[in-house]
Amino acid sequence: MIDAIGQVSRWLGRTWAALREATGDDAYERYLAHRRECPAQEPHAPLTRAAFFAAEQRRKWDGVRRCC
Repeated sequence: MIDAIGQVSRWLGRTWAALREATGDDAYERYLAHRRECPAQEPHAPLTRAAFFAAEQRRKWDGVRRCC
């Protein structure tokens, strides 16, 4: 019984991680992982979660071109 609970728990964890990846909810964690792997590319300290979110919103929406 305990093993079955562990299997369900692991399955739920993998499903949750896949859902977060598919929706982009894990973007900040991926950003931090990239910073750990390649620290020389950006010499300043990593962005805070709030600053990262604001920068991503600017990146996504600045320069939006509409036809109308």
